[in-house]
Amino acid sequence: MKSKLPPAPGCSPEDHDHAAPSLPRRSAAAFERAAAIFRVMGDVSRLRLLTQLAAGERCVTDLASGDGLSTVSQRLRLLRAEGLVRRRRQGKHIFYSLSDGHVAGLIANALEHADEAPAPIDPEEDEP
Repeated sequence: MKSKLPPAPGCSPEDHDHAAPSLPRRSAAAFERAAAIFRVMGDVSRLRLLTQLAAGERCVTDLASGDGLSTVSQRLRLLRAEGLVRRRRQGKHIFYSLSDGHVAGLIANALEHADEAPAPIDPEEDEP
C-alpha cells in the first residue's frame, strides 16, 4: 500500500517568475575531459607556463630558465597530453605554443576572476 506523504519541501519550476535558460546538453565524456583539463591547469607551475605561452610561441630552453629543462619538459608533456599546448621542432630547438584560442581564454578568464576582490561571504546565504 502506497503512503500518501506530502511532497518534500523545496521549489518547483512554478515557484519562479522566470524560466531557466536552456543549456546545451553535454556528454559524460565532455565533463570528464573538462575536469582533466582543469586538473592539469590546476598546478601553479603549469599555469605559469601556459601564461608564458599565451604571450606567444616559446622555445623550451627559454621556458626552462630557472626551473631546469627536465622539470619544464615534464610539465609541458602533461600539458601536451591534455591538448593544451602543441610543439614543433626546428633544428635542435623545440617550440611550444597554446593549442588554440580557447586555452588562452581559459587562462585569461581564470586569472581575471582570481584578481577580483573576493566577495564577502554571507553565512545565511548558503543555508537552505
